[in-house]
Order: sequence, then C-alpha cells, then structure tokens
Amino acid sequence: MFNAASIAGIRELCQQLPSGDNPALEAARARQAMLTKPAGSLGRLEETAILLARWQGSVKPRLDNIHVLVFAGSHGIAARGVSAFPSEVNAQMVANFRAGGAAINQLAAAAGAKLRVVDLGIEKPTADFTCAPAMTEEELVTAINEGANSVPANADLICLGEMGIGNTTVAAALSAALFGGNGLVWVGRGTGVDDQGLKRKADVVDAALALHGEQLGDPLVALQCVGGRELAAMFGATLAARQHSIPVLLDGFVTTAAAAVLARLVDGGLDHVLSGHVSAEAQHRRLLDLLGLKPLLDLGMRLGEASGAGVAINILRAAVACHNGMATFAEAGVSAG
Repeated sequence: MFNAASIAGIRELCQQLPSGDNPALEAARARQAMLTKPAGSLGRLEETAILLARWQGSVKPRLDNIHVLVFAGSHGIAARGVSAFPSEVNAQMVANFRAGGAAINQLAAAAGAKLRVVDLGIEKPTADFTCAPAMTEEELVTAINEGANSVPANADLICLGEMGIGNTTVAAALSAALFGGNGLVWVGRGTGVDDQGLKRKADVVDAALALHGEQLGDPLVALQCVGGRELAAMFGATLAARQHSIPVLLDGFVTTAAAAVLARLVDGGLDHVLSGHVSAEAQHRRLLDLLGLKPLLDLGMRLGEASGAGVAINILRAAVACHNGMATFAEAGVSAG
C-alpha cells in the first residue's frame, strides 16, 4: 500500500528506485544474438523485448497481465477558454468509458488488456493556477497516492492515459516549469482550439509561470502549482510501477508531462518507461526528445485516453513473440555466419 504523507515523503521514495534486473537484461541480449536473424535486424523490437526482460526480471518477458489505467480530473483553468469543449465533457466521457463506448475500450480489448478508469473527483475542479496553486499539498499527495495504489503489483505492463478538459494547457505549463520556455513554446491546439484559443492557452501558461515563479524549480512543487489531479496520479502510477519493477507504456503529451516529473527528480527515473507514440499535439515530440524517449508509433493521433499506448501494446506483443518464440541458430541448424 502506497501511503505517502507529504511531498517530503514522496521525494524520499523517489531516491529509492530499483535499477532493474541486469542479469536478465544481459541474458535477453545474449538470446537476441543467438536468434535466427542478422544481429539488430528487428530494430526497436529487439530493444523493446530487452527492456521488458530487464524490468520483469526474466530472459523471456510476458505480456499476460496488461493494465490500462485512465485517470480523469477537472481543471479550474478550463473556465478561461483553453479548450474547444466544455468541462461537463469530463463526466460524460467517464460514463462513456464505463459503458464501453470510447476508443480506448476497443483498443484495450483488441490488445488483450484490462482497462480501469479512475475518477479523481471530476466534480471538483482544481484551482485556477493563474490565481493560486492548482492543488494544496494534501490534494497533491492524495492524488499521487491514488495513482500509485491503482497499479497492480503483479502486472506485466502498465499503460497510462488521461481524461481532463483543459489538460493540454496544464501539460504545457508543467513542461515549461520543468524544462523552461514560455507559453508559446509549449502550447498546442489540444482538442482543436482556433488561433485565439491558442493565444489564450499561451497567456494562461505565462500567467501561471509569473505567479508561481521560483517555486517551479522544484518538480513536485511545480506539479502541485500548475498540474492537475490526473497528472499527479499518473506520476504516482509511474513511481509505483518503478517500485514494483513493472515496465510502463506512456500515451501522449499529457501523460508524458506527468511522467517527466520523475525524470526531473532522479536521474534514470524513466528507465522503465516506453513511449507508445508521438501525438499530433504540437510539443509532444519536443518533450520526448528532452526525456530521451523514442516513440514506437507516429500515427497523427491526439485523442488521449491511452489510445496511442493501446495501439502500441500490439508492437510490444510482436517484440515478445519474436524474442520468445524464434529458434536459435543451433536449434534451427542454421549457420550463424
């Protein structure tokens, strides 16, 4: 049970991260070198299988128990016209997820994954972070704990997604706090805002940066000041997955911004993480580059709700199938050259 009591307690947990199973990693590399193919000829599939082996602690990784976690939150800054959709869509979409009618329901089913939707109090928006911190410390820690406790300790893979009108603006503000730059550098069109909406988003980010100032130099305080409950929960899930040595598959810009907090807190904090795709949201690729994450797919998607990660699960299944099922040169009686 993950039960941090304060930002200081979370910071301490972040300094106690496992580094993965290096013998399993080396054994997986050795196996790849013996399979009936030229070395490196399966490219990213080889790298992915080896990463899964490292974090699952097995030369032959498994994908039998995959969990897709979609966290939903509401944002005070949505009232500032930063989205093409109203905030009531949050509750409507959570209902749609639970009724099985959303894209991620279909993608999770097609990938053989279990889907869980976590409502982080969508009836209570965070504070408008151009006027005050988005969350109190207690609210931040509660959301982090809830995200962490949503991770099954026996999972083979965790996929993260979100729902929250206004949260691409939140992700832009958090990215600016973590990596520098202003609103224009980080905002995109999100759900499809026009040029005026794009300017409103940039202005909101700049106002938040000016208000919170030097506090934003602390990644956890930045998450408190300009984040949201669903981003805090995704950070918590990423942290808990690392503690359980479970690999994580990220979705889009918002999910990546949440995970970036762990990268800024500790070197190698995202060593257990894969990027499922690069979204069409303007600055997702920039953020991935800063984190050293290479997306598995580029399909022009920008839906959120773990949809890109859901598609990428099947890439991971292909990687594991080849890694585990191919014959070695010796088994097949093929000359290794």
